[in-house]
Amino acid sequence: MNDQAMNTAAPNAEAAAAGAKARRAPRPRPAAITLTASAVERVRALLDKRGKPSVGIRIGVRTKGCSGLSYTIEYADAKGPADDQVDQDGVTVLIDPKATMFILGTEMDYVEEKLQTGFVFRNPNEKGRCGCGESFHV
Repeated sequence: MNDQAMNTAAPNAEAAAAGAKARRAPRPRPAAITLTASAVERVRALLDKRGKPSVGIRIGVRTKGCSGLSYTIEYADAKGPADDQVDQDGVTVLIDPKATMFILGTEMDYVEEKLQTGFVFRNPNEKGRCGCGESFHV
């Protein structure tokens, strides 16, 4: 190898090494679901009242109602191998793996009104809801 070939090879190696160092770290994955302060408070109260140790709550979807899908909430005694886990303000929410694609970006709230009390899901992926509000479709 002559001197000229050595001189051009060295800068290319240095550029490749610099490029490897300059690579950005992957962005943190956004949480599948976020909870409002009132939802966190209500989930914590429900878990405390249960009287049995729980990992948290599990949220899923099932086929139901006139629009196709309905949210489900249940106590979670253990984390499933494929469950997506969201920890927020000391509360653990597990997302059923079959529900993840339907729930991404959703905000869970707890509301107390004169005619209705319960959890409300604000899902940006929803394309519509049935008239009674029981089900949705994406």
